[in-house]
Amino acid sequence: MKLLMFYVHEWWYKTALKSLPEVVDSEREESLGNAAVIFFHVEAEDEVKRESVVQKFVKNTKWIAGKFGTKNVVLHSFNHLSSSKSSPGFAKSLLDEVSERLERTGYRVMRTPFGYFSEFRMHVAGDSLAKVFKEF
Repeated sequence: MKLLMFYVHEWWYKTALKSLPEVVDSEREESLGNAAVIFFHVEAEDEVKRESVVQKFVKNTKWIAGKFGTKNVVLHSFNHLSSSKSSPGFAKSLLDEVSERLERTGYRVMRTPFGYFSEFRMHVAGDSLAKVFKEF
């Protein structure tokens, strides 16, 4: 698992192009302020350590959000952080579980559509902890 995490003053995205033909058509444009934006990449080896990966994903997301006093989270699948890739079905189910766990504990979760390329704009804070990379 790879996480590229940002604290942003502002996040905006718009769906651009479907990358997985089997996903439902979705044209969306959304924005959110004062948020932890998590670019995540699910690797093949994560499939055998799912529970640990989910726990660390949630823990790291809560950590960065807590550093900036926000409950707003954006989850964006970004399959460009490693050459190892899990199956799309596994990545989607892991995303569903992480989202559910965060929402259950009071976080507002925005998810960019899975299986889509999106254009995006973000205003990242200047603090050193506003830009963090984690792998596990």
